[in-house]
Amino acid sequence: MPPAKTRGKRPPLSRERVVAAGVELADAEGAEALSMRKLAQSLGVEAMSLYHHVANKDELLDGMVDVVFAEVHLPVAEGPWQVEVRARCASLREVLLRHPWAVGLLNSRRNPGMATLVHHDAVIGCLLAGGFDIRGAAQVFAMIDAYVYGFVVQELSLPMENGEDEGDLADAILGGLPEGALPHLVAMATAYVTREDYRFANEFAPGLDLMLDTLERQRPKR
Repeated sequence: MPPAKTRGKRPPLSRERVVAAGVELADAEGAEALSMRKLAQSLGVEAMSLYHHVANKDELLDGMVDVVFAEVHLPVAEGPWQVEVRARCASLREVLLRHPWAVGLLNSRRNPGMATLVHHDAVIGCLLAGGFDIRGAAQVFAMIDAYVYGFVVQELSLPMENGEDEGDLADAILGGLPEGALPHLVAMATAYVTREDYRFANEFAPGLDLMLDTLERQRPKR
């Protein structure tokens, strides 16, 4: 008897597959559109079958956040702290731009997964090895995350239409102002933002460098 055909057969459901599908759905439609019913539909199964793998939506989000943290560069304690933290922050921004739904969720989980905890441990270890004490490491950690998250929120929120760049947006916002109004804002827009080579995304690295250089100068020397 010939073997049964398996073409088109779905892979078995697992926690990893459920969480991965949740990430894919949130990437496409946002976390607010995520529901267990819609997730089940995307997997071609009944909603009740998901609960064999995740207890509820909170556990699903825990897993999804863990997947996101697993994509971020892990700083190592053996490297120069500024180099490692800079690479980690740049990586975190790239990951958040891939998964914009995660910006407000990364530090919101009461039951974080192991990848989340490993990431936080690595950042703290890098800062401690760089010469910060526990309190200083906590302050720096909060500061660099506030910078990255805040920058990404602004980056994702720019009200540009398809094909429009930052210079076009500045012209649209400021073009109808009375002459002499808002002189400082107009000066920045005309002398900097409307340049052909200006991109808001390019402000990330200089701002991060400025912050890390300042922290290095203020870091207690052993």
